[in-house]
Amino acid sequence: LTRQPEVTPPPPPQVTPINDVLTIIDDDDTAEETNFASSEETGEDVVIKHIPVTVDEEVVVEDDIFVIVEENPQFPDGGTAGLLQYLGKNIKYPTIPQENGTQGRVTVQFVVNKDGSIVDVKVIRGVDPYLDKEAVRVISTMPKWIPGKQRGVPVRCKFTVPVTFKLQ
Repeated sequence: LTRQPEVTPPPPPQVTPINDVLTIIDDDDTAEETNFASSEETGEDVVIKHIPVTVDEEVVVEDDIFVIVEENPQFPDGGTAGLLQYLGKNIKYPTIPQENGTQGRVTVQFVVNKDGSIVDVKVIRGVDPYLDKEAVRVISTMPKWIPGKQRGVPVRCKFTVPVTFKLQ
């Protein structure tokens, strides 16, 4: 049999004394009363004023980068199919990963500006440094996109593209 040492509970925290002084008032003291006259007693008409409700529309701030928008940004030449064709034509498989047999999917995220330009290209999930660098190069050289829109106004928004590197 093994015995575990008994653990004594910590002492309770000290209670700090309350320094508030309560004064007791006799029941004989009188308090001031406030009387309110109702419209029935005064005989006056009750007037209900109409206050118009104003709704302030949310103003889109220029520097905000949206993740979800009403209209997603689109590649200018054929949408998603055009993007895949562009990637297929412009990717040059780096020689070192090709010799090593390295293949996989590089996930790249970038921001499409209001004018459709591509900025802040970064790799979210990489495979190989050479493949990552090639994916960033090709994404950075893309033509201007059709920007995403929120309430009909072009806004900056993030976009994620998987770039697949596959050997024959």
